[in-house]
Amino acid sequence: MNRRSPTGHVLIIAMLVLFIGLCMSPASAQTKSTPPATSAIQRLLYVASPGIRDYLEYGGHGILVFDIDNQHNFVRRISLDSYGVDEQGKPINVKGVCANAATHRLYVSTIRQLICVDLLTDEVLWQREYPLGCDRMSISPDGATIYLPSLENDRWYVLNAADGAVTTEIVTDSKSHNTVYAVDGSEVFLAGLGSPLLTVADANTHQVSRTIGPFSGSIRPFTVNGDRSLVFANVNDLLGFEIGDLKTGKKLHRVEITGVPRGAPLRHGCPSHGIGMTPDEKQIWVSDGFNSKIHMFDASVMPPILTESVSLRGQPGWITFSIDGTIGWPSTGQAIDSKSHKIIAALTDETGRAVESEKLLEVDFQNGHVLAVGDQFGRGQVRVR
Repeated sequence: MNRRSPTGHVLIIAMLVLFIGLCMSPASAQTKSTPPATSAIQRLLYVASPGIRDYLEYGGHGILVFDIDNQHNFVRRISLDSYGVDEQGKPINVKGVCANAATHRLYVSTIRQLICVDLLTDEVLWQREYPLGCDRMSISPDGATIYLPSLENDRWYVLNAADGAVTTEIVTDSKSHNTVYAVDGSEVFLAGLGSPLLTVADANTHQVSRTIGPFSGSIRPFTVNGDRSLVFANVNDLLGFEIGDLKTGKKLHRVEITGVPRGAPLRHGCPSHGIGMTPDEKQIWVSDGFNSKIHMFDASVMPPILTESVSLRGQPGWITFSIDGTIGWPSTGQAIDSKSHKIIAALTDETGRAVESEKLLEVDFQNGHVLAVGDQFGRGQVRVR
């Protein structure tokens, strides 16, 4: 009779124990898969052009896309082909830009048309013209409604954002121009070139609820804070800005920038055309066209105090900020770190040409979806105080 050695018995027993353990393990019946890692957020800057009058030398025609986290390098151009042009096929002035993440749509207005673009495909979905022209519009947070000013005429068109159809109109007789939706979507702020009053519309009824002011001159670019308590507005003939109380309707402060030369800027006809508030509401940035500067103010005190000025490569006419507030974009096509106030990038297109535009905003993507969008206006985002 053959006898197994003690070592052989131990080895057989160990193998049986290992086999039984594997059979009883849940992993033996079904291998668990590791979920795929979430892809990184891609932050892109969408720049509509011609975004300074109808000047094609600052970026040509179309929507230019830049990679914010890769030194603002040029990514691609969304061609508008025959969109946003006159009867001769010449591109005309872009007046505004807005977008919505839920509907993944981007809108560009010219002096005559509103153009709708799918952010996922870069396809132009539709273009509509309006009898009195178009100006700088604003979209509701849910992406359902657009307030579109007629081109310095007497009214705002209230649109169905899905197809651009007019649902109603608000007549103010103020030479309609700039439009800002409150971040909570409850109100819309309407400023005209012919009035020192800011009109406030109820976003549910689309009726005028009140006016703010009067300010010392006609209102130009403006911004509001997150809880709808304050408005900061450029006005004609002022290098600086004025502040209004959105609750009482009264003008509170006039902040004038001193210590720099005064002169006529190349565009817009007013010394300061461009104002933005960082999302955390700690800073106000103001354009100075004649001196080619941005002036930064500490907004934690009232009235805000000038802290620093930054020289630019051209005359600014607009300011907006990244969604996280770390970057400010004047219309000169430069990116400024909002903490250090250092210029960190300058936009150039696929030909190496310097790009400038007053109509730009951030769009963030993740896993093939639109995650978030910014706004062409530098609005405050602090809603609880």
